[in-house]
Amino acid sequence: MERSKVGIMRALCDRQDPSTKEVDDLMIRRFLRARDMDIEKASALFLKYLAWKKTVLPKGHIPESEIANDLSHNKVCMQGHDKKGRPILVIVGNRHNPSKGNPEEFKRFVVYTLEKICARMPRGEEKFRAIVDLQGWGYSNCDIRGYLAALSTLQDCYPERLDKLYFVRAPYIFMTAWKVIYPFVDTNTRKKIVFVENKKLTPTLLEDIDEAQLPDIYGGKMPLTPIQDSH
Repeated sequence: MERSKVGIMRALCDRQDPSTKEVDDLMIRRFLRARDMDIEKASALFLKYLAWKKTVLPKGHIPESEIANDLSHNKVCMQGHDKKGRPILVIVGNRHNPSKGNPEEFKRFVVYTLEKICARMPRGEEKFRAIVDLQGWGYSNCDIRGYLAALSTLQDCYPERLDKLYFVRAPYIFMTAWKVIYPFVDTNTRKKIVFVENKKLTPTLLEDIDEAQLPDIYGGKMPLTPIQDSH
């Protein structure tokens, strides 16, 4: 059933955009799953993605020189993997300051991050985990427009890549921002989001991540590595 839908969708999209040939069946399957196996909706999303990719990733990657400001704040780290081999992102919320950034650069930074985490996935794995650490997050870090742009990129261009997203150490004021963002989170993504209580932080993360792979700031043994320094 799933395989036949992949074939139908591939043929349909190939007629409209021959670059469909360059993607594997797993990608087409992810777009189908993101639209509950509805070929028409999945094809529309996928064709939109192909057009987006030609514009945003003409070189196939985002050069670090184009996102130097965002990289300099070390706001995203990447190291370790969960018990199933999925790579882990750690996003440090209080290192993002929209007043000192450029919205277009931030969008490119999001794409750079997603491309890099996807490239880190071992063969046969399609998903990653993310920890969003909001300790010390305040209004100067709040960037609704940036968050919505990042969410849109994740959901529309990298569907079914996120396995689980943990919000940790979230201050009460973050919930004000979350109420604005939440309606834009699609149903599939909502199921993957967990707010972790402070007192259950380490045990919750250890359910899915071995101590050796868990970042040291959460009681594990893995030092945080800024994404641009991780290999």
